[in-house]
Amino acid sequence: MTQTDTVLIVGAGPTGLTTACTLLQHGVDCRVIDRRNGPASEPKALILWSGALEVLRRIDVADSLEKRSLPLSGASYWSGGRRTGGVRFGALADTAFPRPLCVPQSVTEGVLYDRLLKLGGNVEWNTELAAARITGSTPSNVSVTLTVPGTGSPAPFSPRWLIGADGTHSTVRAAAGIAFEGSTYARDFLLGDGVFTGGLPEDEAQYHLTPEGVLVVVPLPGGGHRVFFDRDATGEVRPLSDEELQELLTARGPKGWKLESTWWRSTFRVHTKVAARFREGSVLLAGDAAHCHSPAGGQGLNTGVQDGFNLGWKLAAVINGADPALLDSYEAERRPAALRALRNSDRQTRLWMLRQGPKRVLRDTLLKVATATGALDRRIVPELAQLDPGLESSPAVPGELPKPGTRGGRGGKGPGLLSPGVRLPDTPWQPLHGTDAASLHEFLAAGRHTLLVLQGASAPGTSGSGGPGTSGSGGPGTSGADAGERTAAEAAELVARSTVRSQTDVLLLTDHRPRGGCDPSAPYARAVDIGRKLTELAGAGPLVVYVRPDGAVGAWSSHRDLGRLAAGVSVLGAAVESVA
Repeated sequence: MTQTDTVLIVGAGPTGLTTACTLLQHGVDCRVIDRRNGPASEPKALILWSGALEVLRRIDVADSLEKRSLPLSGASYWSGGRRTGGVRFGALADTAFPRPLCVPQSVTEGVLYDRLLKLGGNVEWNTELAAARITGSTPSNVSVTLTVPGTGSPAPFSPRWLIGADGTHSTVRAAAGIAFEGSTYARDFLLGDGVFTGGLPEDEAQYHLTPEGVLVVVPLPGGGHRVFFDRDATGEVRPLSDEELQELLTARGPKGWKLESTWWRSTFRVHTKVAARFREGSVLLAGDAAHCHSPAGGQGLNTGVQDGFNLGWKLAAVINGADPALLDSYEAERRPAALRALRNSDRQTRLWMLRQGPKRVLRDTLLKVATATGALDRRIVPELAQLDPGLESSPAVPGELPKPGTRGGRGGKGPGLLSPGVRLPDTPWQPLHGTDAASLHEFLAAGRHTLLVLQGASAPGTSGSGGPGTSGSGGPGTSGADAGERTAAEAAELVARSTVRSQTDVLLLTDHRPRGGCDPSAPYARAVDIGRKLTELAGAGPLVVYVRPDGAVGAWSSHRDLGRLAAGVSVLGAAVESVA
C-alpha cells in the first residue's frame, strides 16, 4: 500500500483493534499506534452482548472469548431488601449468542491483539499522536506528528486516512474541531473486583436500589465479583480502600456479604456525550472518541466494537476502489446507534438514582408489573443486545431497488426479511459444495461481502428430493434449477470483475438436492435451505441478494436485474453492466 493510502489508527483498545483486524481481513494494511506500553491490564468493561459478539465472530475471536467468559443467566432488581423485578437472558432468537458474556476488557483486548498479530498487523506502543493538522474537507489533507520512542525527535507523517479510536479525551477529535456534546453526572462511581463471601450471585447481575445509592454486583469468570457503587461527587479520584468498599457493601447489600480482598479498585466520573460528527473529511471517529456512556447495561465497549467493524469494511472497500460516498454511511448508521445506546444507558442510570418519595414507589411498581408480564424481557434485552442494525434509512442501502412483496408470489410470509437494511434471519441448511457451514449465519460469520442467490421453489413436477424429475437433474422440469445455476454463475462473473472480488462470496441457496450432484469446479458455493426460510421468498425465483459483511441486506434484485443490482451497490465497483 502506498503512503497516500495509509490508514493511521490512533488507539489500540477494543475499537481500534477491531477496526484494524477488519481492515486486514479485507486486504488493507494499516498503522496502529498507542501511547500505552502494551495491551490493557485493567479489567474495565465487563459485558459483551450479542451484537458485538457477532462482530467479534466475524474477525474470528468470539470462540476464544467464549472460552474465557462467564455466560450470564439474567439480571435482578432489588429495593428495600426485596426482589422487585428481573430479566432472563438466553431467549434471544436468531443468534449464536443468546446470552451476554462476562469478559474483562483486558481479556477482550488481549484476544484482539493476538488476532491482529496473526493477521500480520502490529501496534506501535509508546507512540503518541503529538499533533495533527487537518486542512480541506473531502478528502482532507492530514499531517500528523508522532512521538516515537528511541527517535529523539517528533516524527512527521501524512496518512491518507486518520481514525480516532483514542478515547473520551480524543486528540484526533480535538484536531478535527469536532464538538463533544453532552453532560457529566454529578456522581462519583466506585468499583472493586475481588473475593467476597456470603452467597453473592453466581451467574446473574444484581442491582440493589437503595435510598443512599445503587449497588451493582456482577460475578466474574474464574471466580470473584465486581461491586459497583455511586455517591455524591467529592472531587476525589483515589480508589476506595477495601474497608470503605465494605462499608458501602454493608449499607446497601444483603446482610452477611463480606469483602475478603480486591485485586482492582477504581473511582471515576461518568460522561454521557456524543460527537457532533463522526467524520470530517479523511478523519473518522469511533468508540469512546465518538461517544461515551454510563456503564449501565454495558453498552460502551459493545457500541465501539460495532463502530470499528462498520468503519473497517467500508474503508477497505473504498480503498479497494468502491465509491468514496460509501463512507458517508458510516456516520449515518453509527451515530444513531450510539444515540440509542446512550439513551438506554442514561435511562437505566437515572432509574438507579431515584432516592425517595412517589417516584421510587412508582419505579418499583413498574418493575414488578413489567417483570410479571414479560414486558421487561421483551423490551430491555433486545435493546441491550444491539442486534437490530436499524439501517433502513442508510444511504448505503439503495432504496430505489424493488422491495419484497412487489412481485407476484413474494407477499405473505415475512416479505420484510429481504428489505434493504434488515439483518438477515438465520436458516439451517445442508452444505453441498464450497462451504462447510451448517447455516446462513455460520456462513456469514466470515465477515465478507456475499451475493446470495435464492433459487426459489422447485419447478412443477419436481420432487425436491433428488428423485426423477428433480429440478437440476437435466430432465423435465429443470427450468427453475437451470435459472438458479445460471444466475449463480453470472453473479460469480460479476464478482470476478468487481473491486472487492477477493473479499466476496457467491452462494446458491436451493430448496432441494440436485440429483446429478454438484459441479466441483463451479465458482460459487451451494447449499440446501432446510428451513426454507429464505428460498420460499423467491417464489419462482431466482433472486439475488447482496449481503453486507455485517449480515444486513444491502440490496436485492431479480436475476434479470443483476446489472442494476451492481450499479446500486457501490462496493461492487466497476461491475455495473448486466451479465444476465
